Amino acid sequence: MKTDIEIAQECKMRHIREIAAKVGLSEEELEYYGKYKAKVGLDIMDRKTKDGKLVLVTAITPTPAGEGKTTTTIGLADGLSRIGKKVVVALREPSLGPVFGIKGGAAGGGYAQVVPMEDINLHFTGDFHAIGAANNLLAAMLDNHIFQGNALGIDPEKITWHRCVDMNDRQLRYVQDGLGGPKSGVPRKDAYDITVASEVMAIFCLATSVSDLKARLARIVVGYTYEGKPVTAGDLKAAGAMCALLKDALKPNLVQTLEGTPAFVHGGPFANIAHGCNSVIATKTALKLGDYVVTEAGFGADLGAEKFLDIKCRFAGLKPSAVVVVATVRALKMHGGLEKTQLGVENLEALERGLPNLLRHVSNMKNVYGLPAVVAVNRFPTDTDAEIALVIEKCKALGVNVVLSTVWAEGGKGGEALAKEVVRLCEEKSDFKYCYDETLPIKEKIYALATKVYGGKGVLYTPEAEEEIARLESLGFGKTPVCMAKTQYSFSDDQTKLGAPENFEITVRSAKVSAGAGFVVALTGNIMTMPGLPKVPAAEKIDVDENGKITGLF
Repeated sequence: MKTDIEIAQECKMRHIREIAAKVGLSEEELEYYGKYKAKVGLDIMDRKTKDGKLVLVTAITPTPAGEGKTTTTIGLADGLSRIGKKVVVALREPSLGPVFGIKGGAAGGGYAQVVPMEDINLHFTGDFHAIGAANNLLAAMLDNHIFQGNALGIDPEKITWHRCVDMNDRQLRYVQDGLGGPKSGVPRKDAYDITVASEVMAIFCLATSVSDLKARLARIVVGYTYEGKPVTAGDLKAAGAMCALLKDALKPNLVQTLEGTPAFVHGGPFANIAHGCNSVIATKTALKLGDYVVTEAGFGADLGAEKFLDIKCRFAGLKPSAVVVVATVRALKMHGGLEKTQLGVENLEALERGLPNLLRHVSNMKNVYGLPAVVAVNRFPTDTDAEIALVIEKCKALGVNVVLSTVWAEGGKGGEALAKEVVRLCEEKSDFKYCYDETLPIKEKIYALATKVYGGKGVLYTPEAEEEIARLESLGFGKTPVCMAKTQYSFSDDQTKLGAPENFEITVRSAKVSAGAGFVVALTGNIMTMPGLPKVPAAEKIDVDENGKITGLF
């Protein structure tokens, strides 16, 4: 069996100008990064033309068995193209952390990939480097301000801004810096996040122009004074220089699928600490160029899709036409209590125990958000007809169709049936609505998410969280969306509770404001913003020969 990178390297890519021409972009509107990558100007999204239809791909709660959300997104787009539709894909950029860690790349899989796969998974066009540089410039200016006399009266014990690096490096989670004597800075406790967890990344993906980006950067809260007053990047006069580092990165990146479908790959915030979606600019640009735009959001629908709908769509004025919920029989059997080694044998009882996870996600899309939905089941050779029939039966009771997808093995051909169902759904009338009114108090918004989306019965707060929420509301940060940071492995905040748990309470242990991004983050459980490498990192298998050919990347 060929690996993903072998399949990608066998693809005969078209020059990016040919891909651009498919959606009416001229050579003059492209900034080339070699033959197969280009950036597109920000003016494209302001064209006075009708927007295409926006299709969101989301998934059940993740398991080690895998669901194939990105692969389905790409295969669906290729399927739409094969049935004659003008379509564009909009995806996130991969982080180097997972690429060299345990998860691998994020360019799809099998015969449903975006290419050049190696470039996309590694440095690509340098966007993440620019975001890291902007983040760390702000950190340097903050510490320099304190070193040079601290005119703003910043309390070193109340600094909330972290440095970042786009790599899984647990050694940097908690550090002591400014050591080495009076000329080497002010000693203090510090921390690093992975770049995709930086607020600069979240801002980058929500900004709609250079001026909007600069204004958002200026609003970043980096810490508090001794009197408890927030200190911003604007107070430090850092926003202009940060924006200068990001001005070229802000332009969306155009690439292609294995079948030559245009694809924008741009931005990549965490779906825990941030909103887990590609950039607003890329999505809006795609909507001006395609009749259909297929995009995805990170993790399961309770995280990525919820934030896509309650945060990204709210800020950008987007309205999806349909939602695809991706599932596998194997993953549902894991939600039913089976181990990964037990998934190759028919087990209808375990499948029935796990199906409520899928059904809750589907019900949320239909009933909480008012959107037409379809279930895409990535079929594996070990899936039996009886297991597939059970999934179809349970989803039919919700008024949702199930379509089998074989895009990993067949590319766009394996996504044609799903494409036809998506086209049908896009013609249905939707009643899109948000889960909550953003003007509600913070705790009421959290309660709405915990009960309406997660299926819990309530919310508990630590004394620290109570104090922080009260302070944020007193500072005027209360009337914003809430970005819930919780485990991706359960509807609850306990990753051991699989399936669709009931009668649980989530515990909010702390809260913070991402003022530039425009939301309050409520943290539950132990959310890691700087992952570590596994015992055997994927990096050990990656190599390059004397001709520059990369191997081992997946």
